[in-house]
Amino acid sequence: MDHKQAAQDILVQVGRDNIIAAAHCATRLRLVVKDDSKIDQKGLDNNPAVKGTFRVNGQFQIIIGPGDVDKVYDQLIAMTGLKEVTPDDLKAVAENGKKPNPLMALVKVLSDIFVPLIPALVAGGLLMALNNVLTSKGLFGAQSLVGMYPGIKGIAEMINTFASAPFTFLPILLGFSATRRFGGNAYLGATMGMIMVMPALVNGYNVSAALADGSMTYWNIFGWYIAQAGYQGQVLPVLAVAFILAKVESWLHKKMPATLDFIFTPMISIIFVAFITFAFVGPVLRIVGNGLTDGIVFLYDRSGFIGSTIFGLVYSPIVITGLHQSFPAIETQLLADVAKTGGDLFFPIASMANAAQGAACLAIFFLSRSKKEKGLASSAGVSALLGITEPAIFGVNLKRRFPFFIGMIGSAVGCFFVGLFGIRSSALGAAGLLGFISLPVKFYLQFFMALIVSMIVAFIGTYVYGKRVMANEPDDDQVVEPTVTEVTVADGTVAAPVSGQAVSLKTVADQVFSSEMMGKGVAVIPSDNGVYAPVAGTITVAYPTKHAYGLKADNGAEVLIHLGLDTVKLDGQHFETKVTAGQHVAQGDQLGSFDVAAIQTAGYDPTVMVVVTNTTEYASVDRIDVQTVQAGDDVVALTKPDQAASVAMTEA
Repeated sequence: MDHKQAAQDILVQVGRDNIIAAAHCATRLRLVVKDDSKIDQKGLDNNPAVKGTFRVNGQFQIIIGPGDVDKVYDQLIAMTGLKEVTPDDLKAVAENGKKPNPLMALVKVLSDIFVPLIPALVAGGLLMALNNVLTSKGLFGAQSLVGMYPGIKGIAEMINTFASAPFTFLPILLGFSATRRFGGNAYLGATMGMIMVMPALVNGYNVSAALADGSMTYWNIFGWYIAQAGYQGQVLPVLAVAFILAKVESWLHKKMPATLDFIFTPMISIIFVAFITFAFVGPVLRIVGNGLTDGIVFLYDRSGFIGSTIFGLVYSPIVITGLHQSFPAIETQLLADVAKTGGDLFFPIASMANAAQGAACLAIFFLSRSKKEKGLASSAGVSALLGITEPAIFGVNLKRRFPFFIGMIGSAVGCFFVGLFGIRSSALGAAGLLGFISLPVKFYLQFFMALIVSMIVAFIGTYVYGKRVMANEPDDDQVVEPTVTEVTVADGTVAAPVSGQAVSLKTVADQVFSSEMMGKGVAVIPSDNGVYAPVAGTITVAYPTKHAYGLKADNGAEVLIHLGLDTVKLDGQHFETKVTAGQHVAQGDQLGSFDVAAIQTAGYDPTVMVVVTNTTEYASVDRIDVQTVQAGDDVVALTKPDQAASVAMTEA
């Protein structure tokens, strides 16, 4: 993927001036926009860099995919100078007069806290799974691998130590992330996390036993006995402490004289919050957290396979809403005491749902006649099978709808067996085909059986149904030959920015332009090097690579001029520009130049694309029936709705 080009295309389709703020997660660009109606949704839907879009909680989210989204985001930020969305999101919502959904606001907070921690938790979880492979009996024989080969015992012990660290010291990670999210000093948050797991305290996993047998130690504060209880594996108390710490620190910064603030605010914050943590907040929220965990396990156990089937059915819709981002808060609590809870009940269900959506997506790969959709379905389907499901859900399955719903059914069937066999994971990991390594060995066979059933139901169901409903679909990759038609009189025109041979945009060897996903227009095979303004208007975008220009015409048309295919890779070489963003130009003013011969020698197609990016605002955007053109000749006619007369044009 050309990340710079992807960011440039997204800016054109969303609108540079339409974006208030931007952020990204593992798979998505998260944008706060001024006006959803100004987004070129068709362009985004067909953009090869975009695997899907959706709106949730005031955000317009664009699916890019893991490994690419961060690079596209970096390019987008560099081009716009925007800041991350978190501080501006609520402000934008307030300015629009909307009340935030309390549930989604909570989910967003939990997501902001836990998503940065997922790599550490997954690393620990997979190491824990590796330790299980080394130490479990019955996997490779009557004895474990350690029993069969005593020489690797030390390796297993090291791995177990490494695996335990993220969970044992989870309050430190949580303290850092949560305090930062709540607006406090993250390092003070980490310090509070360290205080809560100090080795001098009674280990959090042994607190209940210590209270029961009387071995708990206490601090005597003027006759007030406060338990020296640690908080290993706890989540809820740490979140509350981080919130209180951030608020106390913020209050002290406002009240403390500047000369004393740097020294005394951190000290007072820590001593006050630490005291109320062990005296009040920690004990109460330990009970609440344990009660919540016990309640979830109780309900799940009592509902059995019925509960798991229902959960499996709705898991993918939950992913759409983003509510699944809150699950790590519960999963870490479940994994903190596997002996008591039995393990993580969410992970195997997520594995069934991801695999089912992936299988349904792969069925579309075999059914579709579109090269673009086949390419997306193959990569997104495999990605979903390995645990990253958003590209499959938003890029393929939801667009056609029936694969998504059949995938839900496949997930429900697989989760029926998950509940029937009581499958739970003992670690976090990749929820999909590789999910077995996060499970105890005793569940391997049952897990694979449930997973295979889930995939078979989703794949066959999607294929059989799709075979019927997709049978008459045309090949949308074929070029449609130009035809002469009658269209209404133009309310405006766009001139050729270069001299040369005018051709249909659909003949361009670039799916972004030939599919008209960015809008309708014309292509010109250039015969000289000058580039001139095709309309009178304002330069909205003058790309640093000098290979493209965006203009907002005085008559309302938004025009993109793209000089050559993939020429962004030349990074400005062989291009010159004479204008800057914000500059007003008259039609025919020179925008710049490009060396056509040098570009061809470098191996690039110099074809110039002229695209009206706000095509949807017109009744028609048509290529005028001309072949050889000079810069300044009219090549595109713009017709507003409800006009009367007609003129012969050639449809692009």
